[in-house]
Order: sequence, then structure tokens, then C-alpha cells
Amino acid sequence: MNQPNDDMNGKICVVTGAARGLGRAISETLARAGAARVYACDINLTPALGWMEGYPNVTGATLDVCDPAALSELSGRILAEHGRVDVLVNNAGITRDALLDKMTESDWDLVLNVNLKGIFMMTQAMLPLMKVQMKGSIVSISSIVGTDGNIGQSNYGASKGGVIAMTKGWAKELARGGAQIRANCIAPGFINTEMTQAVPEKVLDKMRSRIPLGELGEPRDIAEGVLFLASERSGYITGQVLKIDGGLVL
Repeated sequence: MNQPNDDMNGKICVVTGAARGLGRAISETLARAGAARVYACDINLTPALGWMEGYPNVTGATLDVCDPAALSELSGRILAEHGRVDVLVNNAGITRDALLDKMTESDWDLVLNVNLKGIFMMTQAMLPLMKVQMKGSIVSISSIVGTDGNIGQSNYGASKGGVIAMTKGWAKELARGGAQIRANCIAPGFINTEMTQAVPEKVLDKMRSRIPLGELGEPRDIAEGVLFLASERSGYITGQVLKIDGGLVL
């Protein structure tokens, strides 16, 4: 376990897709960094019930990021309990991979709905709670597929590229009037999550051979990047895309 620090001292944080994988690592890292409260949001919280017991400053919240009523309920809850949001991490996302001539309209719509529209709706719902103090950090998880493309991921790449475009617009828009609301992206490469652990070893070896640092990344690598962009250490950084990929895309 990483050593605790105080980068998030007293901050109110919201993380989507938080039950497992990257979202779990991000939530745990923010909690260990001294957050007053981390709202760990996921459409299915069951995988989080065990690890959340070790963090009294983490609160689970069942949430569909595409459900306006659920978003309004969460926003109202946080307003009543804390009156503000300091950090929003948009991590929830899905894949439905297929080659272009095999991809269905439903595959396209579902991925764009969750990965792009969901981030738009989540940020829109939390923004008033950042505007309370005219300050905050929005960190959205994109992907190297959104910056450089990948075979069989037209929908995923479009959604993640769209997240980058939205983020750059938000960085300009949300800093108007003297506000210090920052928006940045992280673009992970191949990360050792439940998804990659199901990949055959020979495929993983091929993936590793493409990475200059020679190994898949770990969820903590992404979480540490989120912590940096969420904290005051990056107070003069906005509208940027941080690639964490072991040098895969140069």
C-alpha cells in the first residue's frame, strides 16, 4: 500500500466507475491522500463492498451516469452533506469492440452514451457544486485509443477522443470570470486490470513488446496521475492530456 499523504487534505471528491479496476485504485489513492470524503460511484457497487470497509472517508453511491434523476439525487445529497465538490474524476466507461463492418448501431450508441454523454452529464451535474467556491479540478479518463486510434474500436476511440475535445473546451470555459476550475485528461495505455488479466499470455507478451518500459501499467500508475492533476501540485495545468502508457505512444 502506498504511504498516505495530505495532497487531498479536506477535499470532497467524486469518482465514477469506482467499484473496481482503475476506479477503485483512484478512490483508494484519493482517500489515502487525506480527502475528507470520496464518493465512490458505480452502477454496481457489489465489487466495492469489501475494499470500502477499510476507508471510513469513502462513501459508496449507486449511480448510472446517464440517468438524470440519479445525477440530480447525488448532487443534492452532496450539497446537503458538504456543500461543494472539489474534485471530479470521470472514470466510468465501457467497451463494445468490433471491426467497422461488423459494428452494430447499438454497439456504437451504447459506448458513446456511457463514455461521452455520461461524462458530459456527470460534469454538468457536479459543476454547480464547484462553482460554489469558483474552484475545482475535473479529471477525465480518456485513452491512447482516443489520441491515436486502434483497430476494432471505432466507437471507443470516438468516445475517448470526444472526451479530450470536451475537456479542452471546458478548460477555456470554466476559467472565465476569475474561476480556478481546471479540466484535464489522462490517457492510459495497456493497464493490468481485470480486463487484461483475461487476455491470453501470448497476446500480453505481444502487448509488452510494444511498450518501451517493457511491462503493462498498474492501476496505481493511473491513480497517481489522477492525484497529481486533482491536487494543488498541478494548479497551473488545465486543458492537457497526460499519457500514462510506458512510452507506447511517442
